[in-house]
Amino acid sequence: MSWFSNSFYLIERFIYSGGPVLLGIGLLLLLLWILMIERGFYLFVHFPIYQKQMLQQWLARDDKTSWYALQIRQGKLAQASMRLKQNMDFLNALITMFPLLGLLGTVSGMIQVFDVVAVHGTGNPRLLASGISLATIPTMAGLVCALSGLFIYSRLQSHAKKLHAQLALKLVSK
Repeated sequence: MSWFSNSFYLIERFIYSGGPVLLGIGLLLLLLWILMIERGFYLFVHFPIYQKQMLQQWLARDDKTSWYALQIRQGKLAQASMRLKQNMDFLNALITMFPLLGLLGTVSGMIQVFDVVAVHGTGNPRLLASGISLATIPTMAGLVCALSGLFIYSRLQSHAKKLHAQLALKLVSK
């Protein structure tokens, strides 16, 4: 239990040192990871089941070469594409927000540093250095969150494109 309470204390101190913007970054990171886990679960577990059902429906058709059948094929591919791309734009928007929120935290932290300078002057460089280092914590956190999210997002997006291409090849008119 000591390890858990010590870890919680360190996380609490880190969030406190970065200010309220860092708390917002943390909450958005939690949302981002929940959505990325959901997308991964869908792409690797649920979509293959949906793909098998769609292929069974397509293979059960007698007519696969008429204009009407090709329009049904296009419609099925469009439905699959919509399912594969669901929440992906929102994930991209969340990832884009992290560096901007980090910059917001840095700017608000620097404003606090300038307030300290206005009150105490520039005679205490240690006070200024600690304030500046605390002001840069949100930027670092925003960039780390964006990089981790961007890596997983690109993997999910490429896997979704691969699944769509495989489905398009399987739904050929034989």
